[in-house]
Amino acid sequence: MSAPPQFNLQPGQAPTPEQIAQIQAHMRSEAERLGLSMEQYVEQLKAQAAAQHRAQMEAQAQQAQQQHEQQQQEPVQPGAPKPEALAVANWLRGQDLKPRTCIFQEKRKDMFRVKRAMRALQSPAYEKARKKNPILPPVTDRVTAENVFKLLPLSLLALRVSKMDDEEEGHEGHNHGKKKRAKGLWTVRIEQQQDAEDEMHYMWLYEGPQWKQKAYALGALLLVFVVVMFPLWPLKLRIGVWYLSMGMLGLVAAFFVMAIFRLILFCITLFTHPPGLWLFPNLFEDVGFVESFIPLWGWQVVSRPDKADKALKKQKKAEKAAKRAAKTANGDAHSHSHGDHDHAHHDHDHHGHDHSHDGNDHSHDGHDHTHHNHSHDTMTTGMDSQPGGVVQRHMQPSIEEAEDD
Repeated sequence: MSAPPQFNLQPGQAPTPEQIAQIQAHMRSEAERLGLSMEQYVEQLKAQAAAQHRAQMEAQAQQAQQQHEQQQQEPVQPGAPKPEALAVANWLRGQDLKPRTCIFQEKRKDMFRVKRAMRALQSPAYEKARKKNPILPPVTDRVTAENVFKLLPLSLLALRVSKMDDEEEGHEGHNHGKKKRAKGLWTVRIEQQQDAEDEMHYMWLYEGPQWKQKAYALGALLLVFVVVMFPLWPLKLRIGVWYLSMGMLGLVAAFFVMAIFRLILFCITLFTHPPGLWLFPNLFEDVGFVESFIPLWGWQVVSRPDKADKALKKQKKAEKAAKRAAKTANGDAHSHSHGDHDHAHHDHDHHGHDHSHDGNDHSHDGHDHTHHNHSHDTMTTGMDSQPGGVVQRHMQPSIEEAEDD
């Protein structure tokens, strides 16, 4: 297949009619040479172009995947701390990254989140620090901020860590016994991949400038040396130190005497003037030296229930009183109904007895006497006499009976 005619066209420039005619003539000649029609030749060209494009895209995707895997599998090669890495570490150590204390190899270390370091590196404060310290690398966006932050693990100034599980804590270092954990502190391990995502945690290995620690150590050494050489001090200096030590001992003794006296005073006033009086009430509180002796005296603080507790207690008392009243009312109604029922039965039995007694009088005294007794019983008991027997008539209770019930 011969190459098509080449034309020098600028981007966006359309070919001329003569150029288009030459391209069409070339395509017809190629189709005739291959024994294909014009439509078949065009389809063949399209298929070849699509295959080339597909192969190119697959090659690019494979190359990108290989680069990504190579970046992930490539371990961090630590080296000596670079000056710019030390500058970044010193600046970040001075920022408020809200660090947390973690346990690493049974030692306490400071731990922080990556997102707080990213915010600090992209803040205006970092730009001001760069003007004063040109060693600090420039930061323009998120990518440059991550590159600057990765200087810390590359120089072993800070490493990414993650929380260890209980099982991992027990098996670390071939120690199969479960270690005692500090309350509220993570026991961490170093991760192999030192990425820089927002929710990841990094642990500081860099303790900052060591001149303070060296100065403290030197001062402690000098102090021990001076105390050891006490026998060689001048006589006046030794006498002065003796008086000073006696004065300090007197202050300590006065403190203990005051503590005992205030306790005795509180025990006495607890019974004479409750709730009790304290001398220097803030003496053992977590306050400053001067605030420990202010005020001079104060009453014992008695914890009182809150208003909410009082209201809750009142509500519970009201509920108990309502339940008690409801039970009492139900008991009275039940006893009233039983009293009425027993009273009706008692009247019925009593009237029956009177009726039988009247019958006996009728057999001895005559019809008139029986009629008189019968009318009297009817008036007093409310019973009607009929041929079939005795029928009780319901009567309204009197006012005295209702009041008694």
